[in-house]
Amino acid sequence: MADKENCVRVTRLAKKRAAESMATELQHQRKKRVVLGEIKNDPNSVLNRVFEHPKPKSKQVKSKVLKDVLGRAKEKVKISENETDVDAKSNDPQMCAAYVAEIYEYMRQLEMQDGRRPLPDYIEKVQRDISANMRGILVDWLVEVAEEYKLLSDTLYLAAAYVDRFLSMKAITRQNLQLLGVSSMLIAAKYEEISPPHVEDFCYITDNTYSKDEVVKMEAYILKFLKFEMGCPTTKTFLRRLTRVAQGHFETQNLQFEFLGYYLAELSLLDYSCLQFLPSLIAAAVTFLSKFTLEPTLHPWNQALKKYAGYKASDLKDCVLIIHDLQLSRRGCFLTAIREKYKQHKFKCVSMLSSQPEIPNSYFEDSKVGV
Repeated sequence: MADKENCVRVTRLAKKRAAESMATELQHQRKKRVVLGEIKNDPNSVLNRVFEHPKPKSKQVKSKVLKDVLGRAKEKVKISENETDVDAKSNDPQMCAAYVAEIYEYMRQLEMQDGRRPLPDYIEKVQRDISANMRGILVDWLVEVAEEYKLLSDTLYLAAAYVDRFLSMKAITRQNLQLLGVSSMLIAAKYEEISPPHVEDFCYITDNTYSKDEVVKMEAYILKFLKFEMGCPTTKTFLRRLTRVAQGHFETQNLQFEFLGYYLAELSLLDYSCLQFLPSLIAAAVTFLSKFTLEPTLHPWNQALKKYAGYKASDLKDCVLIIHDLQLSRRGCFLTAIREKYKQHKFKCVSMLSSQPEIPNSYFEDSKVGV
């Protein structure tokens, strides 16, 4: 009996020692788990010793250092205010004000990459069964598809870009041209839209000319050709920015000017000859022509647009004249989807605006560019 009691006491003592040891260990662990805020306030902290700065020898020295720092900060702010990017003034976080200039610089580099640029003469060099008119009819139809399913204009631009990039390298028959267009629109919708239409919807819009399997197979073929590099700068990418620059002196947004730019930019998609121009140059030409249409007596180009677009007025002449012909129906007059789309009141009926039949040559002279 005594042995049993001794055994119980030993067991209890062992448990007590184990509990004390556990408590000590936990306390030690708690000391180790310190938030960064507590570390900074601890004078004996390792981090504090590593990052500690030499203290000023006196209050006078400290005051002088503080003044120097504040002076440099004010000077820096003053410089940055003078060089503020147009998008840096926006409170919209999607404008990426902190690094918007670097974004557009990267976009300009990206648009010039060979893999993301279609050949400007692929119909003559690559295609045997497709003409420029057929391409224009296809793009005009894609505009109707985008309207039918309420797709973003970014989706339309990407789809047209995929078509041109594919046709620049692969010859296809005219029977498969619509299949290429609808499959490109499917890929672009998946890339841009929150809720893209289903494959069956795209089969239906072709009056079931192509089966679901055919559309999916072509989709896979296009993606493999693109090496899954679906993103590429389009005219719309650069037009957003130039529209804000062009309206810099307005307190409120001029929707008519904005919609007119979108209208002219979409017209440029119809014309095969516009493939020779970079998207950023087309955006600049569209801005030039929009300003000329609304204010024909004022010079449509100025130093701010030249700075942000990166083009002189003389660089834009060929592109402006082509889009101007499209606007006046001197080109592509049988392609009506875009014209009908922008006759709607929600787009301020901008396709019904009249433009002067001729643009003065003096507007393309760099020496006469406005301020």
